Amino acid sequence: MTKWTPKHEAPEPLEGNVVATITGGTIVWFVLFLAQLPFYGWFHEHGHLWWLWTCLAGGGLGLLGIWYVRAREAAIRRDSRNGDARTADAQNG
Repeated sequence: MTKWTPKHEAPEPLEGNVVATITGGTIVWFVLFLAQLPFYGWFHEHGHLWWLWTCLAGGGLGLLGIWYVRAREAAIRRDSRNGDARTADAQNG
């Protein structure tokens, strides 16, 4: 069996406002959790309590995601500034 090889290069990853995207998703998870909370008894009686905890887990992981993407963006900005300074130093000699 031969290994499959792509016929074209992979596209560059999309860069957008990642912090806003992750924050928006986290807010949605927490809103879903809070919206389902009054129906805790119904979910428990019908065996769907995992829906509630899934929303809470999504919100918690979203908080972790916000921390991660903010640190990533800060590192990218810091590296960009350091790279500009190194380029200027190299040109000035």
